[in-house]
Amino acid sequence: MRCTDADRRLLSALRDCGADPRVAAVARAFSLAGEHGAVWLAAGAAGAALDRERRGGWLRAAGLVAGAHLVSMGVKRVVRRPRPRPAAGPLVRTAGRHSFPSSHATSAAAAAVAYGALRPAGARLVPPLAALMCVSRLVVGVHYPSDVLAGALLGGATARLGAARTGAAPPGDTGPAPRPAAGVRP
Repeated sequence: MRCTDADRRLLSALRDCGADPRVAAVARAFSLAGEHGAVWLAAGAAGAALDRERRGGWLRAAGLVAGAHLVSMGVKRVVRRPRPRPAAGPLVRTAGRHSFPSSHATSAAAAAVAYGALRPAGARLVPPLAALMCVSRLVVGVHYPSDVLAGALLGGATARLGAARTGAAPPGDTGPAPRPAAGVRP
């Protein structure tokens, strides 16, 4: 897979934002938290533990996040695109040397889709955090923008497709609606 000039320029501009120590610290923290989808899987486990009413939904959603992450790792092994080498150097070490797609972006987008359906607060909180996770990978200089875009698209699609293919209710659904009592109209 080839990298375009626009990919390089956008990566360079965002990596330059990491020259600010405060921006670099936030980007590093997001990158560390997102390693192997850890923050998103922990959120799913916490949701299942704390929200007993929707425990099944949280567990299904966490499974979708894990599945999306595994799919991205498989695509990485096939595509084998090398990581970028920004002039300023990367701000973090990486677990692997392949860059396409961004697994951080994949798991973040899958979490936004899956957890966002569980609670109204999740629909407001998770997508902006997922977006920050995606941008952090550019600021730390370890992905091209096209890696992040592809990862986000893959994560969202995998979470949606996974919910549909397993025959599971959408992640926010806790099961069929209760039936009205005999003789009672809904």
